[in-house]
Amino acid sequence: MKIVVAPDSFKESLSAIDASKVMKQAIQKEMPNATVELYPMADGGEGILDTLVYATNGRFIDVTVSGALGNKIHTQYGVLGDDETVVIEIAKIAGLMQVNRSKRNPMNTTTFGIGETLIDAIDDGFRKFIIGLGGSATNDGGLGMLQALGVKFFDEHGRDVLPNGSSLLKVNALDLEQLHPKLHECELVIASDVSNPLCGENGATYVFGAQKGALEEQMHLLDTAMQRYANLIESEVGQSFQHVEGAGAAGGLGFAFLFLGSRLQSGAELVAETIGLREAIQTADWVITGEGRSDKQTLFGKVPAYVAQLAQQYGAKPLLLSGSLGEGYESLFSSFIACFSIVNEPMSLEQAMADAKKLLYQQTRNVIRLIQS
Repeated sequence: MKIVVAPDSFKESLSAIDASKVMKQAIQKEMPNATVELYPMADGGEGILDTLVYATNGRFIDVTVSGALGNKIHTQYGVLGDDETVVIEIAKIAGLMQVNRSKRNPMNTTTFGIGETLIDAIDDGFRKFIIGLGGSATNDGGLGMLQALGVKFFDEHGRDVLPNGSSLLKVNALDLEQLHPKLHECELVIASDVSNPLCGENGATYVFGAQKGALEEQMHLLDTAMQRYANLIESEVGQSFQHVEGAGAAGGLGFAFLFLGSRLQSGAELVAETIGLREAIQTADWVITGEGRSDKQTLFGKVPAYVAQLAQQYGAKPLLLSGSLGEGYESLFSSFIACFSIVNEPMSLEQAMADAKKLLYQQTRNVIRLIQS
């Protein structure tokens, strides 16, 4: 029997890589003769860097760049096993988890470090990029990143604006002449499962601004400023990007990357293609996936839904093991043979997260005992 293990991370508990290894240990305990193949997954958010580097036997490159608050941080980007493709995870540079809740304010956060990271890789000779857009603390429309890449933004007095979200309210003109000359040679693929446009009630500010510290009374001001900023860029280049699905990803970084000629792709699909998941599933009997919490939203672009779709396509049987099953999880029965929560007794969320490894191991053993009975 061949079992493919392809979970997402269990947020703040287990990385996708660790979850995969735990599941394999449990499967081999109950079914020592099974062929177990690990394909830890990710979408466009946290974990995409580690997942792709691990899956392709790639390597990490250390870099010091500006963090979400503009302070210098030590972080990493990755180079895949092909030694040609760079992976940049936005969450590791300008991530929400890097900013203390009391300091979250989209007026103060910046994407400048993302541009610095791109320059580091470009100057080292790389031209192929996968960018994971997810988990950002920013809402600057990519202004900071574009400034790092050489774009000049000016206020009404002709002065350079600061590289943060508050500058959206001040931008009055721009100059593209000093945009990094090698960017036109680069292939930029953006991994994101966010379909929001840049502005409006379904845009970056109104949908994601609150979790980044935006106050309700700031929403209209920020959204209006974002649209004015986008109009300015679009009028300069004679193209429109702000209404494209995904332009609102990562606080408008999607818009900035579209302006740079990037191609947007489903994060789960991109990761699956890169690691060869489709080919593995074609000869699998069972496919086990999972995530931290599953509910009716799982079907909308989340990793487990995409994995289940591939399994069904090739006649493998998909199973879901999650930290918890939330409202409307019954809708997942159309995609999975069965869905299981790993929690096996009443416990707090904190306890469940602390014991995630043990709980996942125990529930995986139970599931394997069931399917071989």
